[in-house]
Amino acid sequence: MDLTFVFPCLNESRTIALCIDAVRKSLEVDPALNYEIVVADNGSTDDSRQIATAHGARVVPVPQRGYGAALRGGIEAAEGKYVMFADADGTYFYENSLELYKTTAKADADMGIASRMKGVIEPGAMPTLHRVLGTPVLTGLINLLFKGKLSDCNSGFRCLKKTAYKTWDIRASGMEFASELLIKALKKKASTVEIVSGLRPAPVDRTPHLRTWRDGMRHLLFILSERPRMFELGGLVLIIVASLLQAISAVTGLVNVAGLTFLGVHSQVLLLLAALVGTQIYMLSAAMFLQQSEKPRAITRKLIEMDEGSLFFLLVTLLGSISLVIGWLVIQWARSSFAGLDYASTLIVWLHFLAVPSMITFGMLGVHILRKGKL
Repeated sequence: MDLTFVFPCLNESRTIALCIDAVRKSLEVDPALNYEIVVADNGSTDDSRQIATAHGARVVPVPQRGYGAALRGGIEAAEGKYVMFADADGTYFYENSLELYKTTAKADADMGIASRMKGVIEPGAMPTLHRVLGTPVLTGLINLLFKGKLSDCNSGFRCLKKTAYKTWDIRASGMEFASELLIKALKKKASTVEIVSGLRPAPVDRTPHLRTWRDGMRHLLFILSERPRMFELGGLVLIIVASLLQAISAVTGLVNVAGLTFLGVHSQVLLLLAALVGTQIYMLSAAMFLQQSEKPRAITRKLIEMDEGSLFFLLVTLLGSISLVIGWLVIQWARSSFAGLDYASTLIVWLHFLAVPSMITFGMLGVHILRKGKL
C-alpha cells in the first residue's frame, strides 16, 4: 500500500461523505497509486460510520477520546508506506491530496504539510484571532526554539512517512497532537516539505471541536514543555543577577548615580521578588527535566541527582538558619521593650539569601519525590 488517508471523525455525518469523495477524486488521477481511506471513529453517535463504509472507507474504532487519540489510532491501523490525514469537517482543500503525497514522496521527506497560511483562506474560514495571532505566534515559537522553517504549525492536513512517525513517540491525545508531531520531528531532524493549500469555512451549524483558548494553551504548554533548558537558563540568570545586586546593596547601601538613588529598601524588595520568581522558574525546569526531553546543565543535574543524605542535612541547616534569624529578631524586639524595630534593610538581605536556597532545596525535595514515584 502506497498511501493511507486517515480522517479523525466524531459525529461528522454532514461532511464525511464529501471529504472521502474529494480525496478519492484527487488520488484517482494517478491510476498507479495504491491507496486506502481510513476513518478513525472516535465514538460517533450519528451515522458517520455507516456513511463512511458506504463510501468505501475502512472504519477503525478508537475508544480513547480526543483529536490526537483518533489520529494515533488511525495511523496505527494504516497499511500505507505514507499516511496522510486531514479533518473531516469539509474545511481543507482535499483536492491537493495527490500533490501533497507526490511532493512528500518525491523529496523522500518524513513529513509534508499543506500550508493554509501560504494559500487561500476563504472569508469566514479562520477566525481573525487565529490568523493574526494564534497560528503565527505558535509557528514562530516552534521555528525559534526548534530551528524549523514552517509557515503553518496548526495545519491539520499533513502527509507522514510511517517508518519515521514510529520513531517520534507521539503521545498527545488532544489538539496539541499537531504541535507534538512537528516538534518531535524537528528534534529528530526529520525532513519536511510544504505545499500551498488553503482553508474553507465549515458548515454554519456545525459544532466545532476546537476550543480557542483551551487548545491554544495546550499547544503553548506542550511547546514549552519540550524546552526546559530555556526555563533553566532564565531562572538561573534572574537568581544570579538579583542576588549579586542584593549583595552589593548590603555592602554599599544607597547608591546615587546621576541624581538617581538606587539599592534602597524598595530596590531590595524588588530584587528579592525577582530572585524568588527566578527560583520558581528554575525549579519548574528541574521538574520538567524528569520528562527527559532535554539534558540539564551540570549544576542542575547535580542537584537532581543529589544524595538523599546530603539533601536531608541541607534541609536541616536551612531550617536552623531560619530559626536563628527569627530568634535574633525576637531578641532585638524584646530588647526594645517590644517597640517598633528598624532592621528592614538588613532583614530583606537575610531573607533573600535564606529564601532562595530554601525554595531550591524544598523544590529539589519535590523533584526527588517525583523521581521516586517514577521508579
